Amino acid sequence: MQNSPFSRLRFVLVETSHPGNVGSVARAMKTMGFSNLYLVNPRIADVVHHPEAIALASGATDILEAAVIVHTLQEALAGCELAAAVSARLREFSPPVLEPPEFAERFVQVTAGSASGFAALVFGNERTGLPNHLVEKCPFLVTIPANPDYSSLNLAQAAQVLAYVCRYQSKVAAVHGQEIGFKGSLANLADVDAMFEHLERGLIAIDFIDPASPKKLMSRLRRLFARTQLEVEEVNILRGMAKKMLDK
Repeated sequence: MQNSPFSRLRFVLVETSHPGNVGSVARAMKTMGFSNLYLVNPRIADVVHHPEAIALASGATDILEAAVIVHTLQEALAGCELAAAVSARLREFSPPVLEPPEFAERFVQVTAGSASGFAALVFGNERTGLPNHLVEKCPFLVTIPANPDYSSLNLAQAAQVLAYVCRYQSKVAAVHGQEIGFKGSLANLADVDAMFEHLERGLIAIDFIDPASPKKLMSRLRRLFARTQLEVEEVNILRGMAKKMLDK
């Protein structure tokens, strides 16, 4: 199972408030065969041992006990080639928006096209969701189409829907021997972030960006490149361009 798609999708919960939601997400994951739970700054210390989390995990305590607790989203996404913020609220400068089946297809592509490719679904706090600066750390935003008059899903429900769709798509690909993947190796998200920082410095150096008033140019560039899912060589090309800008 180590190299199966089910071992390479992370469910990342950011600043979760209620222990019961952590346990319920663990249960939702286990029912669909997933096991990688990451907790970013949970509001309750040692939440994985909280009685309410254990009770609502309902037998998925192994998922809780193996959960990785980190301080930043960057730590939770380390080594990932694909990440999507999960939100019912669209943002003015959000990453490209995917519906769950579209994310599932990309997830299967990542895990089939690389022996070590990881993907992540990022869920925000129950009350406030994900802040914009964390949404922008993800190449995509996933929304679950629901009744527009009552579109509120709780955290575990959203995790269950996405876990099912990803499991279903993985099974379809396996049954049909789907030939998927990329010709080149996908760049991981840390390298893409470093490339954007390098490119921004280059654009400032040639006076294309005013650092005192950058507006939303870099956000728009992130959206543009997110649609391509950059490969390692493409990131290297863009960094080479940034270097030349700085050299001038």
